[in-house]
Amino acid sequence: MTRIAKVDLFPVLVPYRRVFTLGNGVTSKLEDRGKPVLFVRMETDDGLVGWGEQRAEPRWSYETIETMVAAIRHHLAPLAIGLSPFEIGKFHEKAEAELSVSVSNGMPFARAAMDMAFHDLAGKLAGVPLHALLGGALSDEVALCSAIGVDTPDQMAAHALESKMYSAYKIKVSGDAVQDERRLRRIAEVTGDKPLWLDANQSYTPGNMLRLLDAVADLSAIVCVEQPVKSPDWSGMASVRMRSRLPVAIDEGSFSAMDLAKVSRFQAADMVVLKICKAGGIRKSLETASVARANGMELLGSGLTDCGVAFAAALHLFSTLRLALPAELNGPELLQDMLVKGLDIRDGVARVPAGPGLGVEPEMEKLRELSMEGI
Repeated sequence: MTRIAKVDLFPVLVPYRRVFTLGNGVTSKLEDRGKPVLFVRMETDDGLVGWGEQRAEPRWSYETIETMVAAIRHHLAPLAIGLSPFEIGKFHEKAEAELSVSVSNGMPFARAAMDMAFHDLAGKLAGVPLHALLGGALSDEVALCSAIGVDTPDQMAAHALESKMYSAYKIKVSGDAVQDERRLRRIAEVTGDKPLWLDANQSYTPGNMLRLLDAVADLSAIVCVEQPVKSPDWSGMASVRMRSRLPVAIDEGSFSAMDLAKVSRFQAADMVVLKICKAGGIRKSLETASVARANGMELLGSGLTDCGVAFAAALHLFSTLRLALPAELNGPELLQDMLVKGLDIRDGVARVPAGPGLGVEPEMEKLRELSMEGI
């Protein structure tokens, strides 16, 4: 049987094409060389290669490029050596014993990159696209929403107008109810009746969030609000949900399936945002989706400004699920290069890759050009 024989790491700096600001102040700056991303190359004893990828965004979650490299190099890669690419469950069991899940999830970003490479190899060995191993795609396309970062009302409206080919918009709000109302009204002038998905990225208090929602109650295109309060504040989430006219989605406040089970007991959310990175991989994301469905919670799909490997993994996963809104996978909008071959994205819609495994391959020359020194 084919076994995993080698794991190589490629930390790179990926440049952005535009400034992007979240409600909690995380910003991509065009003068930066780029944001750190880790590519994982997994090779079997008979020469088959699978790929994983994960971005480091320590102001969103605690992992850095340095911790991901160390976790994989010294802990996770040795656990994978000798396993079959189909032994994904065994890998996760070993990983959870090696790097404790603690209260929620242990080193999920690093594990997600490894999990993607396992799935890529498994699909290639089976000769089928990844979604076939997950139960099959419900559609061969995934609609995307445009991600509009915090800026002046006019600049945000201009971005929305540039993105008019998209069928929905995810709007970042800043925690300032007065300014955010102005922003939303200006955006609504150009987006019409297309859905607006608000994302506060933990920037609001419960009272201020409710004031904003009351102020924009006449904007019928607003369909939900995501993570209004700090991630540990499930009581604050429940308070907003109980008094809000809109569905409330949880993201940073729920990483694992066990997290979501507790969130449901708190009645703290109507929807959950699925991100492969925070769940610890594709397999773990499906566990979260199952808990959501069992508790009557709708699914939203998102990423963390992924390059092409993680973007493709999300397409396969989301193609097997019913999402409440178009997926927010904003890499094609925000990054200068997705660094892979095999993606087909047109007019705000991405086709699910049809080749074996993830169906995409990194461009090695570009990875070498963007390589981070000393990691």
